[in-house]
Amino acid sequence: MNSLSAPIAAPNASYHQHALARQAQLTKPAGSLGLLENCAIRLAAMQSREKPKLEKIHVSVFAADHGVAVEGVSAFPQVVTTEMVKNFAAGGAAVNVLARHVDAYFEVIDVGLIQPLALADVISHRAGAGTTNFNSAAAMSDTQLTVALAAGQAAVGRALANGVDLFIGGEMGIANTTSASAVAAASLRIPASDITGAGTGLNADQIDRKASIIESALQRHQSVLCSPLDILKTLGGFEIAALTAAYINAAQNSLPVLIDGFISSVAALLAMSINPGCTDWFFYGHCSAEKGHARVLQALNARPLLSLEMRLGEGSGALLAVPLLQMACHLHNEMATFSQAQVSTV
Repeated sequence: MNSLSAPIAAPNASYHQHALARQAQLTKPAGSLGLLENCAIRLAAMQSREKPKLEKIHVSVFAADHGVAVEGVSAFPQVVTTEMVKNFAAGGAAVNVLARHVDAYFEVIDVGLIQPLALADVISHRAGAGTTNFNSAAAMSDTQLTVALAAGQAAVGRALANGVDLFIGGEMGIANTTSASAVAAASLRIPASDITGAGTGLNADQIDRKASIIESALQRHQSVLCSPLDILKTLGGFEIAALTAAYINAAQNSLPVLIDGFISSVAALLAMSINPGCTDWFFYGHCSAEKGHARVLQALNARPLLSLEMRLGEGSGALLAVPLLQMACHLHNEMATFSQAQVSTV
């Protein structure tokens, strides 16, 4: 766990200034491309390149089960976690379609399914057979937390070995919006009802019950929710822990990260709390329809690229934003300057 606090270098300030200067010379009114300009400038600084690029994308989806599912907090049965992992391995999920579209490398990691899967296309890095129901005890032990964090670091290691330009983390786990909502409520010190949403499709009464269960757990564990890792260990999921460590490790290795939806953003919130410098390396794909996502993005001071009323997870919203980042790079790299195009500036 000590590696999570290792220093993070800031993006290259010199290349940031070069990119700013280039944007000022491109044949367009200043600021007319909005956030696309900022994205290109940030990527140039992150990559220490005059011409940033996003050609090789790495997607790691972490899957795990949650003990709190026994409380009836999801519209789907817990077996769906395993069934969806099989779907990922077969290439049939939304995230697979989107990954293929942007020619991304895709992997799925079992970081804590109830039953392990003997599938060649599923990486096994198991912290346990699902978490404990956090409404009665801490979600995981210190050892399990360490293993789950290591799963995220290992995924980034594979991405770095392949020389990728961008890391995307996804997640799968029935009841993981309950865990993420609990983590967010504890981290932001707000009532569970302020951040608990429909997840996989709960009605209003079911959402109220879900929030009540989270609030009960917050009260039960109040005395031990003292640090981000305490919160993660007590209320989190193995996949949320893996994402948290992956985001920090990517930043420590100067690898840009594109954050997905609510659960991924809660992991980003934890990552920021553990090692604040990591957010210099984050982009945010979208603002989802899940109730708590806007609140978490606000805490992250994030500016998401899209708002499409999605709430699927898996890394899907992040992948939809990849072409926007790629277009930002192309515009920055390929547009003519005023002098090249002989266009007057006065």
